[in-house]
This record gives sequence, structure tokens and C-alpha cells, in this order.
Amino acid sequence: MPFSQLLLVSQSPRRREMIAWFNLPVSIVSADIDESPQNGESPLGMTVRLARAKAHAVTAHPNEAWILAADTVVDLDNVPLGKPRDPAEARAMLQQLRARPHAVHTTVTLYNPQTHQDIARYVTTEVEMRAYTDAEIEAYIKSNDPMDKAGAYAIQNTGFNPVARINRCYTNVVGLPLCAVSALLKEWDFLPSANMPVLCRAHFDYQCPAVDIGIRL
Repeated sequence: MPFSQLLLVSQSPRRREMIAWFNLPVSIVSADIDESPQNGESPLGMTVRLARAKAHAVTAHPNEAWILAADTVVDLDNVPLGKPRDPAEARAMLQQLRARPHAVHTTVTLYNPQTHQDIARYVTTEVEMRAYTDAEIEAYIKSNDPMDKAGAYAIQNTGFNPVARINRCYTNVVGLPLCAVSALLKEWDFLPSANMPVLCRAHFDYQCPAVDIGIRL
């Protein structure tokens, strides 16, 4: 299929950095959508809906451009934790998550605005947080790092180091599951084969137990 460039719908500096590792022609765009959960919606279902909504909300795009969008949510006992609105909400989220397991879901959508086709995959990672102290929470909040992250934490923050262990994809918890993105791009012949575990190890010093291409929607 014709492909001139990829448009990444994101305000996240982490996603912008990570998509550049694929060495594709990428531009960054934004989409203004309501990211509030809907009544009765599961956290995973929320990511599916919002990833697709972000991709379809981009109205200005060059010909032969494809749109990539993602949405990540922290799932604590089937309650979605998005980005905190203020330090008080960040504090509450971190206290809720402390020394407990939760899930992180990310859905990634690749959309062709010319044909109105899209494909999507989602990845779920099981995460267990360590028993950090209240003082550590306060120091982390003062750094301002929690404020633009689902669940109010960054797994890759070496100062706070909030996570004790994970099961499955590390980059999913960062906010962009690279193997799922790779699988979407390969599905429509945009990307040659890449050694994704090596890529993750190079940038995050994390050895994935296996390539996780996510579940096709």
C-alpha cells in the first residue's frame, strides 16, 4: 500500500522518542478528544475506544499518510487510572497502587484515512508495585514526573523505581508496546523484520522473555 509518512497522534515525549527508533518518516499530530471513561466500560475497552477515536480525529493530513494512535490505562481492580489531574490525585493513585498488583493495557491503532481502514492490537502487562514509603511518594510528586502518566508513575524512573516486577511487555508500561507497533507496521508491509527484544534491551536494559505482538482486534 502507498505510504509517504506516519502521523503519530501523541503529546507524550516518551511515545515520540520510541517511535523514532523505527527509523520511519514520522510527524507528530494531536487530537482533541474527551478521554473520560464511559459508564460500564472496562479499562481495556476504554483503551480500544480511545486509541481508535484519536486516530480518526485527525482531520488534516497529507495524501498517503497513515495515522498511528495509542492509549494506555492502568487497571486497578477493574477501575481505570488515567493521568492525575493534580498532585493530590497523583498521591492518591500512588497510595492505592503501593505494594499491590495491577494491569497496564495499551491499544495501538494504525489507520488509513484514505480508505478508512484501521487495524489495532492491544497488550496487557501485569505489574506489581514495591512498598515505597509516603516520603518517597512526596519526593516523586515534587519532581512533577507523575503528572502526565497513567497511574501517576513511570516504570523507567530510576529515582523512584516504583515497580517490583512485571509479567510481559515492558514498553507497554512505558506507554507504547513496540512489538505491537512493529506487528501493525509489518502487517501492511511498512517495516522489515526487526529484533524487538534487542531494541528493548538497548534502550531500557530490559530483556523481554518473548516477543509480544499483542492481540489483534
